[in-house]
Order: sequence, then structure tokens, then C-alpha cells
Amino acid sequence: MNIAVIGCGYVGLVTGACLAETGHTVTCIDSDTHRIAQLRMGLLPFFEPGLGPVVQRNSQLQRLLFATDPGPAIAAADLLFIAVGTPPLAHGGANTRQVLEAAATIGRHMAPGCIVVNKSTAPVGTAEQIRAILDRVAKQRGLAGGHEVVVNPEFLREGSAVQDFMSPDRVVLGLQCALPERVMRGLYAPFVREQERLLVMGLRDAELTKYAANAMLATRISFMNEMARLCDVLGVDVENLRRGIGSDSRIGQSYLHPGCGYGGSCFPKDVRALIDMARQARSELDILTAVAQVNDAQKQWASGVIAGRFGHRLQGRRFAVWGLSFKPGTDDLREAPALAIITDLLAAGAQVCAHDPVAMPRARREWPQQWFESGALHLSASPLDAVDGADALLLVTEWKPFRSPDFAEIGRRMRGRLIVDGRNQYDPQQLRELCFEYAGVGRGHLQALRRPEALAEATTLAA
Repeated sequence: MNIAVIGCGYVGLVTGACLAETGHTVTCIDSDTHRIAQLRMGLLPFFEPGLGPVVQRNSQLQRLLFATDPGPAIAAADLLFIAVGTPPLAHGGANTRQVLEAAATIGRHMAPGCIVVNKSTAPVGTAEQIRAILDRVAKQRGLAGGHEVVVNPEFLREGSAVQDFMSPDRVVLGLQCALPERVMRGLYAPFVREQERLLVMGLRDAELTKYAANAMLATRISFMNEMARLCDVLGVDVENLRRGIGSDSRIGQSYLHPGCGYGGSCFPKDVRALIDMARQARSELDILTAVAQVNDAQKQWASGVIAGRFGHRLQGRRFAVWGLSFKPGTDDLREAPALAIITDLLAAGAQVCAHDPVAMPRARREWPQQWFESGALHLSASPLDAVDGADALLLVTEWKPFRSPDFAEIGRRMRGRLIVDGRNQYDPQQLRELCFEYAGVGRGHLQALRRPEALAEATTLAA
């Protein structure tokens, strides 16, 4: 088939490249001329493991093309995907302007019989708006209406998106008649061998399914973060709690790891959009409102530990931060907990030295330049360089290079001895034996943090 994908962002590029891998001719369209020029040279606009080779291979085979002019690719397409952003509005709802503009563009150029598939995460009722736009524009062109629209939400995890697309645990299709179902089943046949993993439902059902899935995962994370707070108060280790409840087959282990809060392009935005969607329907989602509140508070956990240990005025203090992206395997900084933590530390007068394996180039472009220009925020070339002279080390993103560091060398380089483990990666007993102070999320150690005179004594012993 000839396929066109509008949007060369995360979802659009992964979708286009993976469909081209199965032999389709795919044209990815984007209005960003610089992005298209980079993609034609085989350069990706973001970091995603395994995607580069797929893009380069299919580009060389002329199965994956890139364009800024939408007209020719849309006119030639049998199947059209909308994969543009739906950023949050001020009140939390999803901004569907780009989706509806894409629908209007498609309507001006599409051939009769072309099927339009929306992969953008959009509120319930958006597919009906897309169809109305297509029919209206077709009427203006003197063509028949009744266009087929499919809702095909994406469930790609940043850091494993290619694997998720190639071997999905389920494919959700929202549609209303047999023809698009046959086409979409054929499209996904190379990826879904077990037909029960391809779920067909109504348009609105599929739209809400996407939001509900992300909201459920966010709820599990916020639940564990709230349990972690209770663990600290009661002197309980949340890791034992996690293993205890996760061994229940009804609960399972996934998304039960407490941390510095969730971030990224999906969970925060989609939870807020779902809350707003409910309010528009004159309903209230009390649990999800609490989920969002817990997550906002959890992003202050690490800076709260620092304030409790060193006070609220941090002039003359230096802190190392390991990890900037919202999760390992990506350079995505959207809603990253590190941004909230670093902002708090800088606002209190501290100096921050940070390191991330892949996100530092994006951090330089997207974070406030005055942070770098003033010298308050420095991006270090290596994890060990970041800890030089630091009063404390904060682990924010659990990248593999941070999992088994040389603590003896870290101790020699740091000025202080505090490690704030925002992902519970380290063994508290091991660090105590090395004369470090340790604070993990819900590990029952916050009350045991030693005061400055004890810290000085620990430093002397370590030397």
C-alpha cells in the first residue's frame, strides 16, 4: 500500500518506519523543513534505541520518504495516518488544533476511498470531528462524503518503541464498518499473529481506552509514591512492601516502583486531559485528580530531602544530579522530574552539576539559558565529573551507567557524603558501610539522616 503519515514526531516517525519495514511505501510529512532535511540525511530528531537503522535502511530502499508538501503524498495514499501533537491547554484539556488542521489538509488532497487513521491521542469525539471536516471539504470539492475514519491509539513506550510496534501486546482499532477493519487487520497482520490481541471497538471506545490505559498506569505509580511517604513516616522499607504486594497475581510487579514522580509526553498530559474531559461532561474523577496531585508533590521529594538536610538557603552548596530525561532510553525532557528538582535547588541558591547519557544536548536547547549563562547549572562530561566537590549526589533517572558506580571514587571526589536515591537503585547497607548517608524513596531512612556534625565525623572516618 501507499501510506502517508502526517507528523514526523515520535509517534509518526516510529509508525512510518515500522510500516515501511514490512514493504509498504510510506511518506512521512512534516511542515518543519529542517526536520525533513535531517531525516533525509538519516538523522533523527530525537533519541530512540533501534529506530535509526530502521529509518536508514528503508530510506535507502526508497520505501520510506519524507516531504514537506503534503499534496502529492496524500493524493497517492491508500491509507493516511494523523500523528501530530495534542499539547495541553491551560485548563488541562488536549489541544486538537493540529489534528483538525491535518484533517482539513487531508480533505483537500485525498483520493476517494482513502481511509484516514487517527493515531494522535485526542479526546472522545475527535474522530467524529475529523469525519465532519473530511465530508465538508469533500463537498466543497464536489465529491461524495461518508469518509471512513479509524481510531488507532498508540501504546509505544519511549526507549522501546520499535519493539513495542513490532511486537505489540495489543492493537486497538476504533471503527464503524467492515471495510476499514479488513484493511487494518491486513496492515497489522505482520505484527499481530494472535488475532485476539487485535481489539475492535467503536470510535469513542478506542479514544477513551488510550486515556484510561495511561491513567491506570499513572495511578499505580502515584499509589506507590504515596505508600512510600507512609513508609518513611513508619520506618518501613517500601521495597519490601513492593515485593509483598507485587507477588499477588492480581496486582503484579509492573509500575510499582516508587520514585521522583512520572513525567514524559503522555502520563501527565493524558491524566489532566481525562480530568478535563470528565469536567466537560459534568463529572468529576476524584481518584485521577488525587493521582495528579500526588505526582506534583512527589517531584518535590528530592529537593525536600535536601532542604531537610541542609536548610532552605543553599548558597555555597553544590549538588550533583545524575539523569535529566524523564526516564532512561530517551532524551525527552517533557515534565521530567529533574527539571522540578533542579529548579528548586537553583531557586534556593545552590549550584547544580548534572550529567545524562543522551539528554544534555536537548537540555542545552530547551532549558532556560540563564541557568547556564550564570554558571548556576553546569552539564558535566561524565558522571564522576559531576560529583566533584558536591555536598550531595541525587540520582533522578535510572540509566544503566548509574547503577553500579565506583562509590569509593565518588566518596573521594565529593565534599559531602549524602546520596539521595530517587529511584531506589542502591543498597542502603552497602552505602552505610562506606560511610555515606543515604535517602531512598520510602525506605524508612529519612528520619535517620545525620546532622552536619555527624556528617563531618563520617567524612573523617572515610578519609
